[in-house]
Amino acid sequence: MGAVGSVLVWVSVIFRIASAIILTTCCTSWLAWTCDAIDFFAVSLTVSPLATQFHKSTAQITTAITLTLLFRPVGAIIFGILSDRFGRKWPLIFNLLLCCILELGTGFVNTFSEFLGVRALFGIAMGGIWGLSSASALENLPVELRGIASGVLQEGYAVGYLIAAVINLTLVAQHGWRVLFWTGAGISFFAAAIRVLVPESAFFLRAKEQEIARGTNTSQKTKIFIKETKEMLKRHWLLCIYAVLLMTGFNFLSHGSQVGVSRVYKFTGRAHNDVHVQDLYPTYLETTKGFSAHDATVATIIGNCGAVAGGVIAGWASQYIGRRLTIVIFTLLIGAFIPLWVLPSSFSALSAGAFCIQVGVQGAWGVIPIQLAEMSPPAFRATFPGVAYQIGNMISAASAQIEATGGANLKTTIIKDGVPTQEPNYATVQAIFIGVVAAFVVVVTIVGPENHSSHFEKHKTAFEEGGGRDDAVADNASQTSYHEVDEKSSA
Repeated sequence: MGAVGSVLVWVSVIFRIASAIILTTCCTSWLAWTCDAIDFFAVSLTVSPLATQFHKSTAQITTAITLTLLFRPVGAIIFGILSDRFGRKWPLIFNLLLCCILELGTGFVNTFSEFLGVRALFGIAMGGIWGLSSASALENLPVELRGIASGVLQEGYAVGYLIAAVINLTLVAQHGWRVLFWTGAGISFFAAAIRVLVPESAFFLRAKEQEIARGTNTSQKTKIFIKETKEMLKRHWLLCIYAVLLMTGFNFLSHGSQVGVSRVYKFTGRAHNDVHVQDLYPTYLETTKGFSAHDATVATIIGNCGAVAGGVIAGWASQYIGRRLTIVIFTLLIGAFIPLWVLPSSFSALSAGAFCIQVGVQGAWGVIPIQLAEMSPPAFRATFPGVAYQIGNMISAASAQIEATGGANLKTTIIKDGVPTQEPNYATVQAIFIGVVAAFVVVVTIVGPENHSSHFEKHKTAFEEGGGRDDAVADNASQTSYHEVDEKSSA
């Protein structure tokens, strides 16, 4: 009994260590994605002081946001390849440190050209975070927990906005715009430091162990990786196109309904004149509904709380009713809540509409990390989802431009200071836009694939022979968790 008891104690210790490692890995992935949001919204939140600092118009300042979006696919490709080739740990650490350096550098720029250059480079760094975070978190979890983990991970972005907004309302108000970027750099460095302490993914530990046993060197593994990448593209080029279409729809859905922080100052219908081409919801509240800037900000915060709730609930539900069905249900909820989102005039009703619409939008989004992970060619779970996501994001950058054009051509009359005033009818424009995009997302989702509860963690890596095939199960596929890796090490 003494020997058995000792074994049980060791098993218990190993299980607790493995559980702690898995939880920490998921938390660091969530924190990395949250850092991405803080860094991205830093520019949107500080448009006015940046315009004053560099003596530029709002439209010129927001060129930095456009550059960031345009360069994000480059980062997704670079860091996705590094992650699928060399492992999850160090590419994500390097990615976070690069974000930290560029964010820190943003706070020290003195000219507008320097600002644009740093933000363009920052787009490359930012582009890698989502794919690496998603792959790191989901492949180390039991299949049963991946749905809710997907929702929690994705809504790190909404949490990132809330953190950035709090920093902006407190520190920036006292110390200027640079402190927001410096604080974001510090948070990114903290996330990288935590990731240093967490082991490599068990998926890669197993593969590297086997490659060492076979005597495969780095050069050989790189040649295998290139060969398997070509094999994957030959087999899955149509799936690549589908994923980009899906993520284009989702990003249009998100940006078109975004509870963000941006403003549109003027639009002529023919040319831009001090126009911010990013997420028009707060502008709609101020111009169409007559809200103050403070009330519009509060409504956006309430909406982001709905985003967090929707993402977690939908992720959990997808584990039981399926990924595609969950996406369809929450996308249909968007259509049901559009009237509450645009028709009322009171603060309470419109805030409730913002909350409900974001439950639908981000509920559907909460399923995306696991849906893409299970849909992806198994050996390319960092590159495939990350690139599809960022290309869709790049294309959807036109969403606010579309809405601004619609607002310039569709007017409504509101009373300002007792005088009837013609303003862009963003309520109708956004309702039509979101309705059309939601219908597109429903159709694309229904016709697409679903590999619910796929055991992708048992697949070969991209640097192993046969990794480009979907049926290439690892030689020791049972050793795919930290628990099993630790048991083997202790033996």
